[in-house]
Amino acid sequence: MGFDIGMLLASLNKLSTSDHQSVVSINLFVALICACIVIGHLLEENRWMNESITALVIGLCTGVVILLISGGKNSHILVFSEDLFFIYLLPPIIFNAGFQVKKKSFFRNFSTIMLFGAVGTLISFITISLGAIGIFRKMNIGSLEIGDYLAIGAIFSATDSVCTLQVLSQDETPLLYSLVFGEGVVNDATSVVLFNAVQNFDLSHINTSKALQLVGNFLYLFASSTILGVATGLLSAYIIKKLYFGRHSTDREVAIMILMAYLSYMLAELFYLSAILTVFFSGIVMSHYTWHNVTESSRVTTKHAFATLSFIAEIFIFLYVGMDALDIEKWRFVSDSPELSVQVSAILLGLVLVGRAAFVFPLSFLSNLMKKSTEEKISFNKQITIWWAGLMRGAVSMALAYNQFTRGGHTQLRGNAIMITSTITVVLFSTMVFGLMTKPLIRLLLPSPKHLSRMISSEPTTPKSFIVPLLDSNTQDSEADLCHNVPRPHSLRMLLTTPSHTVHRYWRRFDNAFMRPVFGGRGSEAPMQEFGIIKDPTPTAEVDVSRPTAQVEKPIDVLVPTAKVEAKNVSAQVDENGVPTGKAEKAKDERAKVVENASESS
Repeated sequence: MGFDIGMLLASLNKLSTSDHQSVVSINLFVALICACIVIGHLLEENRWMNESITALVIGLCTGVVILLISGGKNSHILVFSEDLFFIYLLPPIIFNAGFQVKKKSFFRNFSTIMLFGAVGTLISFITISLGAIGIFRKMNIGSLEIGDYLAIGAIFSATDSVCTLQVLSQDETPLLYSLVFGEGVVNDATSVVLFNAVQNFDLSHINTSKALQLVGNFLYLFASSTILGVATGLLSAYIIKKLYFGRHSTDREVAIMILMAYLSYMLAELFYLSAILTVFFSGIVMSHYTWHNVTESSRVTTKHAFATLSFIAEIFIFLYVGMDALDIEKWRFVSDSPELSVQVSAILLGLVLVGRAAFVFPLSFLSNLMKKSTEEKISFNKQITIWWAGLMRGAVSMALAYNQFTRGGHTQLRGNAIMITSTITVVLFSTMVFGLMTKPLIRLLLPSPKHLSRMISSEPTTPKSFIVPLLDSNTQDSEADLCHNVPRPHSLRMLLTTPSHTVHRYWRRFDNAFMRPVFGGRGSEAPMQEFGIIKDPTPTAEVDVSRPTAQVEKPIDVLVPTAKVEAKNVSAQVDENGVPTGKAEKAKDERAKVVENASESS
């Protein structure tokens, strides 16, 4: 009995020590994230640095300190987990990308984006895979199979264009920004779909039939993942429109939006689909329908909440990549032949450069052939920018490499260790070196007019969508009144004044006729009518003042004073704040007219 109690106490002591170490690790990581945010803010105007590089450098420095304190035994405080990355960190980043995307620019250039993001990634995958098979088989780097070489192609086809997007301006170069942003998201989804297709396929005997099956599996994953994302987004819009949680609590609206966004990702994982593609299109649909069905306070809250979660997740990933780069366990396998690891890293980096160029310039030429307007064509300088934007490799490549070549973040095979260390080297080199060169290169390739730079830099950092009322259908005149003195970049003016394409025009008709009456959206007043919030569009109509006025297409005059009203009843003509009703309604009408330009929607 005494022996059992002693063993129990020893186990509890170990558990307590382990819990304390976890608490210490979490505290240190939170402090490091705060440091990254503060230092990144201080270096925001720096010509060379950006937040991604800042987080990497801080992670590297922290890894060196931990390595020295542990006597060369350990360099990180958390063990890498693919589940941590794919289930907790990646969803908010991808969802926010879809939720914040400028849908007009995105779908205006949708064919070019898909050309680069899907077809281009497939070309890069083939180029890198064939190069890896042809070169690495001649080198003594361990026992790698055909599936490993194809996985390498998918791993290094995943780009990280964060550094470039932090430099590009949506106002100065809307076309280029839309292409780089859209291609980056579709590229990540395509790379993961290719990676999953390779892992789930029998590659022992490759023939034409199996190659076609692989392509079919890829197309199935791509289409089904997109459909699931759209369906989840529409479901969230329908639920919030029908139940209208905002009558009682905006907290419920925000909670439903966040949970439905995460549910779309986990459903894709449950059905073995591409969760990245699912959550991205779910974000687009939710921003188009669901977001317009909630109260104004919920709209502001969700905008900031999704952006903040994405921002923290990105910093966490780059910080951890920097710390994990010095993991002794992985470098121990290549310590006897460091030159081999350097050679493999250089070859992979060269394949990345070639694979990127193999599709950017040919597909840009093909895209230009289909464009009639000169402004819509991709110039050579913009082609170089697009090529450069996709040279950086980041967290997705790291996570896929760990998934393929480690088990639980550890490996005991020399070939796998070499591929992990080479991936770390490529990620660090591309992010640090290419990232540092991004700002000067873009300023050289795409010089902006001085008056435009001053105009952009003098604009408030808070988006207009957060400081004015949102969502009304009568905004064109008010937008002109508010912004007639503000000069617009020529390229932005071009995109705003160019007539919509035929497909887009047909979609708007279909959307207004069939989708918005069911799922809500901008300018929809159906939820108010269904719940009796608007009983009768007469001056005696009973209006729920908690409902955002932007949901009503035509202002409803409430308690309008008439000639029969006596002086003793004048008090009935003021609202709860003591403001005369006529003035309050006039202010409400003017306020509702400014809204549509704040939320870039269809």
